[in-house]
Amino acid sequence: MSFNRRDFSVGLAALFSGLGSVPAALGSTGPASDEEISLTGEAIHQEVVFKAAPKRVYETLTDAKQFDKVVHLSEAGMSLGKAATEIGPEAGGTFSLFGGYISGRHIELVPNERIVQAWRTGSWSPGSFSIAKFVLTAQDSGTKLVFDHTGFPAGQARHLADGWKANYWAPMQKYLA
Repeated sequence: MSFNRRDFSVGLAALFSGLGSVPAALGSTGPASDEEISLTGEAIHQEVVFKAAPKRVYETLTDAKQFDKVVHLSEAGMSLGKAATEIGPEAGGTFSLFGGYISGRHIELVPNERIVQAWRTGSWSPGSFSIAKFVLTAQDSGTKLVFDHTGFPAGQARHLADGWKANYWAPMQKYLA
């Protein structure tokens, strides 16, 4: 039996035309409605340059003792709680920062290059996590950190963006100087 381009095109068209009519037994009641799809998700994108090598910036973000020093230099300091800074050293490991107010899990750790975290604040609903991504690249004698934060609750972008600057970037600038 030979299978040519026309047969493939006809079969592909039949497949895609049938996707809109998934049987009710599979749980679909028809095409997706506008209420099911959000096209207005908030996101934060920030870029900051540190006067330190990528290795040092990476270690500051992933070593509990070093990051605890950043916490003490931040606006929030330890005012949010008394729990010690905890940071698991491997992908899948957990972290607890700022007296336990910030917590999450490392999704990906690429030493001196990238950190991806499932990240949350203590004020969010249980089980609610966002994605925080830190990408480090050498720039001149320092490090450029490109940060993207997505998936947080609606209406939180301004507060979170200000918090990253006041509680991460500014105190890290001081610590790494």
